[in-house]
Amino acid sequence: MFNFTPDIPMTNEEFRLLRDLIYQHCGLHFSEDNKYLLEKRLSKQVRHHKFKNFKDYYYLLRYGKTRDTELAQAIDLLTTNETYFFREESQLRTFSQEIIPELIARREKEGSRKLRLWSAGCSTGEEPYTLAIMLLEKPELRGWDIDIIGTDISHRVLQVARKGIYGASSFRATDAKYIQRYFEENEGKYRIRDEVRKLVGISHLNLFDQSRISLLGQMDAVFCRNVIIYFDLDAKKKVIDSFYNRLRPEGFLLLGHSESLMNITSRFSLRPFTHDMVYQRPAAVAGTGTGGEL
Repeated sequence: MFNFTPDIPMTNEEFRLLRDLIYQHCGLHFSEDNKYLLEKRLSKQVRHHKFKNFKDYYYLLRYGKTRDTELAQAIDLLTTNETYFFREESQLRTFSQEIIPELIARREKEGSRKLRLWSAGCSTGEEPYTLAIMLLEKPELRGWDIDIIGTDISHRVLQVARKGIYGASSFRATDAKYIQRYFEENEGKYRIRDEVRKLVGISHLNLFDQSRISLLGQMDAVFCRNVIIYFDLDAKKKVIDSFYNRLRPEGFLLLGHSESLMNITSRFSLRPFTHDMVYQRPAAVAGTGTGGEL
C-alpha cells in the first residue's frame, strides 16, 4: 500500500499542467492514477528551488532560462531504468543465430562490410554492450566496420553507460565466460573492456526529437525494448514511425516481449524465427528505394 504523504501537495490543476508538459516534451504519459508518482518524485525539485507549490515549478520548466536542464532533471526523476546484460535470452539467441548471419550475407552481397545497430532507450548501457559482445563472438565479422549507437533521454543513466562499470545485479543472466572475456574486475565491480566499448557510442536523445533522429543515418536493426509501454497511442505511432524511417529495407525492429505493433502500424511484417518473432521492414519497392506499405 502506498504511504507517501507529501509536505507540498500537488493540486489536480498542477498535475495536469506538469503531465501535459512532460508528454509534449518526450511522450511519457502519466494517467490520473500516477499523480502520486509525479508528486513524490518532483517534490524534491520544488523544495530545492524553495517554491511554495508545484505551479511555480511548472513555470520554471515551461518558461525558465534553465528549462532544458530542469526538464532533463525532471525526466531523470520520473523514469526507471531497470536492465541487465543479455536480457530476454530467446530474442538475443534469434538475433545471434539467425538475424546476424542474414545481415552478414546481405551486406556481403552488396559489397559492404558495415553493420549499424541502434539501441533506443539504452538506459545504463547493458543492452548496447551486450550487442557488441555478441558481434565480437562472431569471427566472420572480424575486420568489419561495426557501429552500435546507444541513446536515452536520461542524462543520469547515460553517465553510468559511459563509465561502463557494473555491479553484480547487471549480470543476473550473463554466462560466466562472457564476464571473464569482456570485463575487468576491480573490488567487486566489473569494467567493460575497451574492445567492447570502442564499438559503442552513447548519446543523449529524445525519441520525440525528429531533427536529431534524422541525423542518425540508416540502421540494420533497432532495439527498443520495454520503452514504448510508457507512451500513449499517438506517441507510440510517432516513435515507431521514426524507427521505420531509420531502418534499411529488410532491417529489423526488436521490441520487448510485452510490446507489439498491434493497432499502432501495419508498415512492418512480423517474421517468425526459430526462437522468436521479430518485426521487419519490408524490402524496397523497385524504383523507389523504400520499403512497401502492407
